[in-house]
Amino acid sequence: MKITNYNAICNLGAGIDEVFKNAIAGVSDCFIISPHYITGKNVRLGTVNAVLPTISTEDYNTRCNKLALACIEPFAIDKYDKKTLAVVCATTNTGVEEYEYSGNYKHAQIGNLAEFIAKKFNLKNYYTTVSTACSSGLKAFLIAKNLLDSGYSKQVLVIGADAITKFPIYGFDSLEVLSPKPTNPFSKNRCGINIGEGAGAFVLENAEHGIEIAGMGETTDCYHATTPDPSGIEAERAIRLAIGDKKPDYINLHGTGTLSNDLMEGRAVYNVFKDDILVSSTKPLTGHCLGAAASIETALCCKLLDSRQNKVFPHVYDGEYDENIPKINLAGMNNNNKNIIKTCLCLSFGFGGTNCAINLRC
Repeated sequence: MKITNYNAICNLGAGIDEVFKNAIAGVSDCFIISPHYITGKNVRLGTVNAVLPTISTEDYNTRCNKLALACIEPFAIDKYDKKTLAVVCATTNTGVEEYEYSGNYKHAQIGNLAEFIAKKFNLKNYYTTVSTACSSGLKAFLIAKNLLDSGYSKQVLVIGADAITKFPIYGFDSLEVLSPKPTNPFSKNRCGINIGEGAGAFVLENAEHGIEIAGMGETTDCYHATTPDPSGIEAERAIRLAIGDKKPDYINLHGTGTLSNDLMEGRAVYNVFKDDILVSSTKPLTGHCLGAAASIETALCCKLLDSRQNKVFPHVYDGEYDENIPKINLAGMNNNNKNIIKTCLCLSFGFGGTNCAINLRC
């Protein structure tokens, strides 16, 4: 199974080329400080500034759908067979912000995004939306694989999209993991996440050319509704399922900057790789884009593989590593791999103890 096309949009830019250029340079200041969401508090947000397409059908007129539509515009969807192209979307909030004002129940439906894309392009194959919190973007790839392996679809359009809304801002604030300062993953001073928005999109098919999905891993903690198992046992198992018997050249971490996630993820990564592999979280650059997070990060990894270089995304933080976390090899601004990057492992973990890993190879 190959990724034959991909794109991303987020606070770093309006397409994968611009997003990649800023991410590889470690640009971490594309955020706004907003006092308008929580009374008496500033919220640091990674917002998309690009001009988004308009949507004339009111049932689908949401920012989430506009972000997704902007992301897939370069794909020329009409060139694909409408009977064989499936759609698998990932989101956590869909149009919940619009629903608050419109009262249109369609806006709040989690399946709104996939339904919109299918109807927009008059597609006749399977379409669905998956929502497993912050692992949604990688879960969508697993569904896509089943569609291709079964022969039900010949191509699958995979999209992860989420817009900034009050619902997750209030939710993460109530959990005391929303940081007004730059997110600081794996630091002893870390104090939470910065929320972002955006979309990542891919075309998957059984083709000769493209970025190969060499393996995927999916497990569940069954530990707690919002806190990961601190031992990282199931996260480690997801990693091992994705990589098989080969180590990747680089790992894109989930790296949220919360106390619980970083401890769990650090243990899982160290148990498998020790400190042998360069790793980094790109969330200090993009913010945590929720259902779009893993999609944007996977697109960044695809572009890294296509760039044929040994430079990786830097891990931007204050440099004060938490000694309670096993020491993993966080990439610095000028910390290059010994060889050209040919394999990337992307990790994603979500509420409910849902763990995912995808192994990409060029």
